[in-house]
Amino acid sequence: TGPMSSECLGNLLRITLSAEYFEDKYLSLSVVDQAGTAWELEEAMAAQCGYAVTYSTWSGIEFRASALSCHSHIEKDVFTVTIQIKASHTPDMKNATIHLKSASCHYGPWSPRELICESDYMEVSVRKEVPQTIKDFVQDEPEEWTLLFPEAKAEEASIWQIVFHLPEEKRALLVSNAWSAGYGLNATDSRVLLRVPYTAAQVQLVEDQGITFSVLRSSTFYKYQWVILMVDTALACPVDGVDYTNKTITWTVPKYIPPLSAGITSFKDVLVEAGVDLHKLSAKEMASRKYVLLNELNAITMKIPIGAEGGYYKTSVSNGQLGAKYTINVFLEHQWEDNKWRLTKHTIIKEIETPFEQAEVAITNNLNLSARLMNITVGTFLPDVELVNLTIEGVAVAAPEAVQHGYLIHRTRYANGSKVYVIQVPLDAPSVKKEYMGEDMRAYTLNVTLTFITHPSSETFVIPVIVLSAVKDAVLPSARGFCDGRNLHLIITHGNVDQNWLPFISDWHLTQEAAQKYNYILRDNGTHLAISVPFLSSHVIYEGLHTSAIKASFYLTLKDGITLAQRRDFSVSCIFSTSELIQCLPNGTVIITAVKLVGGEDLDTALLVLRDRQCKPSLVTEKTATFKFSVNTCGTSRKFNSTTTTYENEVLYFRPGNDIPIYQLKFLCLYAVKQTADIQYESKKKNPPPSIKPGFGCLALSLKLFKEKSYSEPYQESEYPVVKYLTEALYFEVELLQPKDARLDLNLDDCWATNSQSQDSLPQWHILIHGCENSKDSYRTVFHKVSYSPRVTFPQHLKRFEVRMFKFVQGTSLLQE
Repeated sequence: TGPMSSECLGNLLRITLSAEYFEDKYLSLSVVDQAGTAWELEEAMAAQCGYAVTYSTWSGIEFRASALSCHSHIEKDVFTVTIQIKASHTPDMKNATIHLKSASCHYGPWSPRELICESDYMEVSVRKEVPQTIKDFVQDEPEEWTLLFPEAKAEEASIWQIVFHLPEEKRALLVSNAWSAGYGLNATDSRVLLRVPYTAAQVQLVEDQGITFSVLRSSTFYKYQWVILMVDTALACPVDGVDYTNKTITWTVPKYIPPLSAGITSFKDVLVEAGVDLHKLSAKEMASRKYVLLNELNAITMKIPIGAEGGYYKTSVSNGQLGAKYTINVFLEHQWEDNKWRLTKHTIIKEIETPFEQAEVAITNNLNLSARLMNITVGTFLPDVELVNLTIEGVAVAAPEAVQHGYLIHRTRYANGSKVYVIQVPLDAPSVKKEYMGEDMRAYTLNVTLTFITHPSSETFVIPVIVLSAVKDAVLPSARGFCDGRNLHLIITHGNVDQNWLPFISDWHLTQEAAQKYNYILRDNGTHLAISVPFLSSHVIYEGLHTSAIKASFYLTLKDGITLAQRRDFSVSCIFSTSELIQCLPNGTVIITAVKLVGGEDLDTALLVLRDRQCKPSLVTEKTATFKFSVNTCGTSRKFNSTTTTYENEVLYFRPGNDIPIYQLKFLCLYAVKQTADIQYESKKKNPPPSIKPGFGCLALSLKLFKEKSYSEPYQESEYPVVKYLTEALYFEVELLQPKDARLDLNLDDCWATNSQSQDSLPQWHILIHGCENSKDSYRTVFHKVSYSPRVTFPQHLKRFEVRMFKFVQGTSLLQE
């Protein structure tokens, strides 16, 4: 049938536009008159001229025209209506295609009075009778017409005027004024027509038998040759009368409504018929659909089961909730005879819509593990629903653009017109949240909000889709550990569940800044996390195995970055010789570090002493105490034999008031007694002065600037250039990095500052001259003592000094900032 089809339905013509053909297009409808002029169809004009337009996703767009509509071409008993449809893909209607549809219908014979109750207007047409003078005219209220007659007679209009009967007054309007007020008036060779929108000012609401009617009482006057004629053009259409009980629609229409039965004394039913979509149904057809039509004494009743054939469900939205309403377009035709009009035909078209009923939307997930795809089915929906956008991680994305975010959307339609949406999302999409569930399981959670729109009402509603899939694909991080001479190393290989896990030492979060503070090394290249800690560290746990060995252990925990739940524990343990705790220097200096062992957690390392209790540690941490002393002090005992001298002492811990130690660490240093040395001897000359022979080799040095006098935190490369005020202290440290030889001492000779990065540029200012302060300085360079610490193994390999901030000047002029 093409994009449009037509159908003659008594005194109405219906043209239906194909929903499939005009889908996703913007439309403009016009009615074409006999001169070929197109009149755009808008709401007020449609109600005034006898047109009705309804939209349905099931049946398309429906246009209905009355036989006596404004632009109908009538010849004898045939009326013809032509419409024009413009269709475009854009709302500005550019590049629109134009479709014309003309249809003719035969209708007759006409009843003396015919009334139509359409969806947006009421219409009455009456037959012109043989003219008769006013004095012979029989009326139900003669005194009213006598009063109106002079008013009507005085008008010179060749056509007519209308008089409204209102409770408080009677009002007359000329045809031009009536048209301006929205009334439709027309006269053919045989009939007089009045068409009234339901919203017209003179329309009243009147109740009869508990049913509300829209009522207009009016008389129309016109001149026929030398006689003034009057016709009764009263109208009445039911507004309500619909009830919903026990899943059944009950529509009741009273008979012989007072405005339509004025002056009538006898009635007789001629015909009562009903149907759906302006198609009359036989008694057999009604029974098959379980409809019931009752023609009682004072009313006609029609009963229809909700959901029955002939109606359809349409989507509805109430307070953001999705639901549905059952809709059916019924009509009733009642014909009766009376003593005034002889035969009256009353056609009532009624669109019945049931109350809102909330609907649940099914959401299912069919996981395709081999393709690693979530297949989420949302629906079923009615045909009038369309998915317009998705909200992904808080961002609204139009449905056609969702593919750019990894979302594939498919629409599946069923034979009855309903549909479902299938959304495919890869498990590895960035918007899919992944969470470790334990053992080897991961939870994949998709949280997306779908926004839908209904047609043609343009209501919107949202459906949150939260889908969880448990997949057995978790790869946990693994680790390996090892030790070198002075450090413990732990290398963790990342899995696929620990992207947001954080390294902790007990309850202490190990960050880069924290690692630098303790001289730890922390590196993460994306696939591996590496941690290195010195043997003597605050977070290493020590266990004494025997007199010559100690077990050092380092424990690391990975915790969830959000909940801080403990996820994975790793550790590395190594056996170290106790010789790592002691240094016996050639000059007779002994450096011994005592460690707190497992089981001695209440031991205060600051209270550790040597045999001479006046000898206390020079450096104390939570787990270590370091002593530095000469073999000839602190109660050190010595023993001699033919080849060695052995010096022995103990690190002791006493509880207050108790002379028996609860902690005892014995240590000793052995020095060789006999050593061979080559010397020169000259009997007649004095011994030459001591001298140092120059040597050659590679030295690795570093120069660092620290933030504080504690020398705990150096400036990082990203923090340069460092901004300081005049006379503010700068803390420098020079360190011999290689070779690590305890016999070497680092001494500074010259140190100077320039105002550029070139060390040879001028001007220059000497900070140290031959290892001493510059006597010409206003603020002398200050040297700081370097002591043993977890970071400093050989204090003799470091030099620290403090310089006050200054500027280069020449005379009184600043040379450079």
